[in-house]
Amino acid sequence: MAVQDRIPIVVGVTGHRAVRDKDRDALFEAVTRELTVLRARCPHSPIVMLNSLAEGADLLCADAAKALGIPLIVALPTDAASYTKDFSEEEKQRFDAHCAAAESVFVVSPIEREPTDPDMDFRYRQAGIYVAEHSHILLALWDGDGAQKDGCGTAAAVSFALEGRFSPHGRLPVRSGRNTQVIHIVCPRAEQNEPAGTVHMLGNANAVSDVLKRTDAFNASVSDVPAPAPFCDAKDPVLLRTAKLYAAADVLSLSAAKTYRRVLAWLALLGTALTVAFLLYDEAELYGLILAVGAMLALSFGLHRYAVRSDCHRRYLEYRVLAESLRVQSFLRYAGSPTEVFSLLPLTQRTETGWVLCALSALAAGAPPKETHPVRIWIEEQQVYHERAYRKTARQQKRSDRVVRIASILSVLLYLSALLFELFSGVLGFPVLLRTGDPNLYRAILKLALGSLSAATLFIANYYGKQSLSRKVSDHARMAAFYGSVLDRIHENDPDLLAVLAREELIENGHWYAYQSDNTPDVSI
Repeated sequence: MAVQDRIPIVVGVTGHRAVRDKDRDALFEAVTRELTVLRARCPHSPIVMLNSLAEGADLLCADAAKALGIPLIVALPTDAASYTKDFSEEEKQRFDAHCAAAESVFVVSPIEREPTDPDMDFRYRQAGIYVAEHSHILLALWDGDGAQKDGCGTAAAVSFALEGRFSPHGRLPVRSGRNTQVIHIVCPRAEQNEPAGTVHMLGNANAVSDVLKRTDAFNASVSDVPAPAPFCDAKDPVLLRTAKLYAAADVLSLSAAKTYRRVLAWLALLGTALTVAFLLYDEAELYGLILAVGAMLALSFGLHRYAVRSDCHRRYLEYRVLAESLRVQSFLRYAGSPTEVFSLLPLTQRTETGWVLCALSALAAGAPPKETHPVRIWIEEQQVYHERAYRKTARQQKRSDRVVRIASILSVLLYLSALLFELFSGVLGFPVLLRTGDPNLYRAILKLALGSLSAATLFIANYYGKQSLSRKVSDHARMAAFYGSVLDRIHENDPDLLAVLAREELIENGHWYAYQSDNTPDVSI
């Protein structure tokens, strides 16, 4: 898969316009160094700069990105002509050159409720919010002064990123210092004496390091997967990348799920075999089996270690969350909806899968959708998918229930056989009705059979239990009914109804993630 079809690490930019001439070299060097370090930390991930190309610091950062071959996404507060009317001629030329080479240039739509007569400060504020929300890391060329003029400017942008100090219309901020880092590069103003280029890290460095690590690990695993229909003929580059990554995440999740279920099956099998071997060692006095018991214990712990090292359970869940979120985002964008899925994620996914939240916000960075397509097929496909999944999972649950029920019945029958044997052999004070020679031999056989069957029942139940089949059945039934009820209402791409659909799908996915998170492979013997 091409580099552009991986999750980008987005570096946002905010900074002062009044950069001192004597500081430019030091600032350029500091920005270049930080971008180079980031690229080395994420060797499998494309680095992209999100920049409003204001005079001063913004243009300086864009120059550094160009020198390193890092592409630009340009998020403007207003149209280019109005925005650059006060630029110097030299900076206007630099602005035009960067726009011409950028991946995308667009005017940011209001994120907060728009006043009746928005002024330029409001538009600058919206651009600052957009950059902060869509960036993994914010480069702030800033003197550190917390003063904010009308809620816009560099200090405000830093607060947007670290503290979520803004009020998006109809939702809450989703990015904060828990999942965003600000690289503060000291950029003094004219009257200050502090040297330029000193770097301070703000935010949760450990959390962001984990986000970058997991993102890069995903990108390293991505292979060439074509965009699924109906997106393959789309001309929107953001949609195509989102759709391709959905397909890739889906493949990776299914692969990890196969490994996870295989580990569960082998642990169940080994647990049963180990119990049988130990009973034979104890009851049948086959003392050589103690070596087999040790070998199976070692194999069980080795298998568990493999599950931990391969991280199959986490990858299965998180890649599934990513795949479902990207699929929803693909259909929303295909429908022409400006809704961004990362803003709809349930709290569980925001906090427990922070790298997925960051991936979704990074992938959404770019011009809003321009084409509109009917998405009734999405609703129909989802209804069919959940109906099929319901039937498949219901069959799995019936098979599970049948196996456990048969094993339970056999356990009861074996218990009754043992009880009758003890009664008829005279051990419990009853007259001897059964003469079998050495009763201890039969007693040992019954113990072996009863213990083995009980162990098999326990481990099989544990295998099926970790798949949470009953919860899956109810989830699929509920979602199939939900999509069926929507089909009668989806005549046009109603943005409100599309947002409801997206939110419900994400909530259902969040519930699935929550109850599956506890089902890690373990050795319970």
